[in-house]
Amino acid sequence: MAEHRIPDPAGFGVRLRTTSPDDTRALAARAADLLRGGETLLLHGPLGAGKTCFVQGLCTALGVVDEVTSPTFTLANRYEGRLVVHHLDFYRIGPEADLADIGVDALLDEIDAGEAVLVAEWPQRLAPLVKRRLELLVLPGATPEERIWHLRGVPELPAPWAALASAGGGGAC
Repeated sequence: MAEHRIPDPAGFGVRLRTTSPDDTRALAARAADLLRGGETLLLHGPLGAGKTCFVQGLCTALGVVDEVTSPTFTLANRYEGRLVVHHLDFYRIGPEADLADIGVDALLDEIDAGEAVLVAEWPQRLAPLVKRRLELLVLPGATPEERIWHLRGVPELPAPWAALASAGGGGAC
């Protein structure tokens, strides 16, 4: 089993807060409005922090009608809506695993061609393979349902994504 280090929040430039799962799904819906195809979103955070809840909101906003579940045991789920969403979970992928064996190379080619969106939970193994990406770190807040979301882009955060902190719902921290 891989070691799962959570990134330091200080390395993220934008912070915002959600106060409930519905608020998290609303944040994801605002993010979905920014997607055009070709984006990779890497989701960091401890177990139970809301990563899959975010993906559920993202997929719903993209018109996915299938049930969106964590791919912890299947490793990858594919959803079709306004855009194809590849939802990956690397929690159970050890450092010795060959990512090509689970089809990551083909998925990255599809993303690079702008034909889909990739969303990955526990993405430490994937990050070095993706030169342009959006990273979200979610951490528990002061109350049981509050979450603090941290956002950064590599190599830089596009302005519309930085504006998520000021656009409706939740709030900037």
